[in-house]
Amino acid sequence: MRRSAVPQTTSAVVAAPPLRARRRRSLTFSRIARGSIPYLLLLPVVVAIVAILGYPLYHLVTLSFQRYGLPELIQRHGAWIGLENYRSVLTDEVFWHTLLRTLVFTAANVALTMVIGTLIALLLARVAGPVRVLLMTGLVLVWAMPAVVAVQVWYWMTNFQNGVVNYVLTELHLGDYSQHDWYATTFSKLAMVTLLIVWGAVPFVAISMYAGLAQVPRDLVEAAQIDGASPWRVFRDITLPTLKPIVFILVSLSVIWDFGVFTQPYLLIGASHVDSSNYLMGVYVYIQGYALHDFGRGAAISILMLLIVAALSVVYVRGKVRTEEVA
Repeated sequence: MRRSAVPQTTSAVVAAPPLRARRRRSLTFSRIARGSIPYLLLLPVVVAIVAILGYPLYHLVTLSFQRYGLPELIQRHGAWIGLENYRSVLTDEVFWHTLLRTLVFTAANVALTMVIGTLIALLLARVAGPVRVLLMTGLVLVWAMPAVVAVQVWYWMTNFQNGVVNYVLTELHLGDYSQHDWYATTFSKLAMVTLLIVWGAVPFVAISMYAGLAQVPRDLVEAAQIDGASPWRVFRDITLPTLKPIVFILVSLSVIWDFGVFTQPYLLIGASHVDSSNYLMGVYVYIQGYALHDFGRGAAISILMLLIVAALSVVYVRGKVRTEEVA
């Protein structure tokens, strides 16, 4: 009986896993669970985005490989032509001129928006409470104004016949601006559009940057000021590194918005004055796809615009990552 009892005890001890191994597996499982929680929380958002954008994007890609004009629209059936739409677009000089113009236009808009928005954010951080509330209220009202209304007001102010801008500049003896046409040349047209877009985009950037300024360590700023650092040096070495994540998001969003802008240039310049010399990509795809009733070609331009914006975003992200790694 004693001999038979010993093997049973030994087998029970061997079969039982060590306590250390159980703890290790428990810790591994908990780490995996904690690491997967953010992805599980993002899963509903990803599913919603795919459900909302998946089919339209698929239909747009399919449409870009078809000849789809008014006859095909009536028949609800396009003719498959492969890469012909892309070949037609990529061999069109108007497309490349429009793309270059849009890239320069986007860079100017983003740069002006970020600089002016940052300066206003720094101003908000320095003024008194009542003044800050007044400025924030004005920024919110500007941001809330619909683009169509802003275009109408802006065009009334810059009208060459009875515009307020011409009247004020003339009354201030800055020159004779009576009957001055601010939309006479391509540069002046796009300059007016740029001013309107920057005016409407600055509030979002200013409020976001002002919120980010609350994360700047005050002790570091005070220590730098005590050491005699200039305001520019404090901003460059302390404030700006703290605001880098916010700057990255704002620049990315501004590039996406400004590259495909349509409402302001189309309405402000006027449909009757829009031609290939002042096309932007948003206007160009509208003219090709809807005004000329070539929906397949318009879909191809839209896909190319999507790829260009994605490429710009990837280049910017990689540049920021490399900068962070070096720092």
